[in-house]
Amino acid sequence: MALTFDSPLVDAVGGPSAKTLAAELDLHSVADLLQHYPRKYLRTGDASSESTLTEGDHLTFLAEVASSAWHPSRGGHGRARGRCVATLRLQHGTIDAVFWNQPWMATQLKTGTRALFTGVVGTFRGRWQLNSPTAEVLTMDAAPSDAPKQKGLSFTSMSAFADRLMPIYPATAKVSSGSIRRCVELTLEMLAPIADPLPADQLARLGVVDLDTAFRTKHQPKDAVQWRRADERLKLQEALNMQLALSVDRYENALLPAIARPLQPGGLLAELDASLPFELTAGQRAAGELIAGELAREHPMHRLLQGDVGSGKTLVALRAMLQVAAGGGQSALLAPTEVLAHQHARSIGALLAPYGEPGTLGAHPDAVKVVVISSGMPAARRKQAMLDAASGAASIVIGTHAILESKVTFADLGLVVIDEQHRFGVEQRDALRRKGRDGTAPHTLVMTATPIPRTIAMTAFGDLETITMTDLPPGRSPIATTAIPAGQKPGWLERAWERVREEVAAGHQAYVVCPRIGLDDTDADDETGDGPPPEDDAEAGSGAPKRVKAAVVEVAQRLQEGPLAGLRLAVLHGRLPSEEKDDLMRRFGAGEIDVLVSTTVIEVGVDVPNATLMIVLDADLFGLATLHQLRGRVGRGSAAGVCLLVTPMPQSSRPYERLQVLEQSTNGFEIAERDLELRREGDILGVAQSGSTSQLRLLSLRDDAETIAVARELCDAIVAEDPHLERHPMLRSLLASLDQQRTVDYLLKG
Repeated sequence: MALTFDSPLVDAVGGPSAKTLAAELDLHSVADLLQHYPRKYLRTGDASSESTLTEGDHLTFLAEVASSAWHPSRGGHGRARGRCVATLRLQHGTIDAVFWNQPWMATQLKTGTRALFTGVVGTFRGRWQLNSPTAEVLTMDAAPSDAPKQKGLSFTSMSAFADRLMPIYPATAKVSSGSIRRCVELTLEMLAPIADPLPADQLARLGVVDLDTAFRTKHQPKDAVQWRRADERLKLQEALNMQLALSVDRYENALLPAIARPLQPGGLLAELDASLPFELTAGQRAAGELIAGELAREHPMHRLLQGDVGSGKTLVALRAMLQVAAGGGQSALLAPTEVLAHQHARSIGALLAPYGEPGTLGAHPDAVKVVVISSGMPAARRKQAMLDAASGAASIVIGTHAILESKVTFADLGLVVIDEQHRFGVEQRDALRRKGRDGTAPHTLVMTATPIPRTIAMTAFGDLETITMTDLPPGRSPIATTAIPAGQKPGWLERAWERVREEVAAGHQAYVVCPRIGLDDTDADDETGDGPPPEDDAEAGSGAPKRVKAAVVEVAQRLQEGPLAGLRLAVLHGRLPSEEKDDLMRRFGAGEIDVLVSTTVIEVGVDVPNATLMIVLDADLFGLATLHQLRGRVGRGSAAGVCLLVTPMPQSSRPYERLQVLEQSTNGFEIAERDLELRREGDILGVAQSGSTSQLRLLSLRDDAETIAVARELCDAIVAEDPHLERHPMLRSLLASLDQQRTVDYLLKG
């Protein structure tokens, strides 16, 4: 029976083997097995004669065991101590393979056993020797059902290695690399040719091998050229899997109807521009002109506006919202937290305050009403805000996830602005898009102050066209960042608290940020956001006591009773009632609080120009992007900002080295690229990651930008020429599979 790429693995290797592979490696189909790629390849070396051996050579060769024996160490106690010496027969001469403290090797390598040995050639007492090599026993007649159980090699002929490389697979204690290799061999023997979703002329134009050749040579390459060419095609396929659905989305979105909101001469927007106490930056002007032009079209805008911390994105968004309001439409601004939603309402309200509110005495003819909708609001206020949105009385509706609810409706939603897109999935964006009037789609502007590497933008935000603002408003002060190894230099931390007192004495304010709230004994209230690379967790060693993360409630009490006694401290975190959070931020902004001890709820959007100092405790537990966002809360006025990153980790540790990246750069785009190097790509993608991107095996979002760009251009060209993929049945089938996966992912998210 011929196998297909989608066949269940049981058809290839039998029930027992399929069960073992599923349990140990989560492999269930032929596709799963063939995408369990080798981690490296070995080539057999020349060990036919003692005369061909050279000390220091790293060799892989097949040999027969002439004899083997276990030699226990004298005085050994507890587990077996000693060495197993297996003498290997070459065509001319012998070489010893020595295995330390492994008595079972004497049984495994019995006389007459043939195995593949890998190790470094050396000498001992005049004899050639492999010290602590690896050994895989050659099994000649294993049945398919025994493949994962057997310890031997997959190949049934000693000469099989003569003209090709041997793949070494990621394995487990119960399933060896050789067992996996045997399963792959059996599967490839029965596998029908894999159809390629790309036409032959496209493959030729791109200069890549077809998919069937790629899979077979990835697992059975004759040389490095073959597996590298296989990698090129397989990486391209992974990129195509990501980009195809995005290309279709872009094409379909461009065809949706939208209500044009052309820029009106004069009016409130022109007066606002004239009243600003500063000049718009070149980036703000360019972004504003591009957005204004797209709002005037009868097809919906889909834009990602990215800029570094403090680049003035909110003002760009407000100008777009006023353009829509002048055309009779409404705008919805979606923020990830209540703190940020109310901060947006305050800052936008302050800019619009001189023009009054519609219907009030002396209000500007084009005055707009701004309302906030969040789950933590009092019921009466929330009900009134919802009525204002539904009736059209409110031109700008600012809110959290609460405005996504079906009971929140709009009279004429013309623009959706989403702040900090990395906090929301595509589903939330689509939920707002569906709230347009009479079947029209609102324009969409997504903003992020976390600069996104190009490959991430093409992947997680591939249905959006990107606008990048790289300049900062004039007068913005620089931020000096210093990492403090508190465990090694406790005096530095004491000095940090002194700096807080000095800043307050000078009339300024400070933040202290902690990773945990501390309302109970669990870590359920952990608010570290993005985290450090997973390997950092082992930095302290497995025997180290469990680390207690700094908690807002406990730190605030300790500071109030100790180094910051006498200062006006307040605590802010996500579990506080909405009214209390809003009041705290208002009081902090008014200068009524000296030091705000907070979690990362102040990470984005919070704008208090008088705050000049931030201390982040346990800073190594945060990702670089989050730390860059946090420090952007200081230095927003005329006084310079200072950010102190406190960690218990020593200066020689990798976590401390990560923090030094922030000492060396204030450029968010550079930091984003560095963050991508240091962390897993899935972490960077966050909730924007789709099912296809979570299946990346060879493609690197960091290293393969060119491949992703090629895939995007290729998919765009194909979809533009053949929107329904009628002439590309394989791609149409692939798209259906991807859509099904995306649906499953959405349902699993609840």
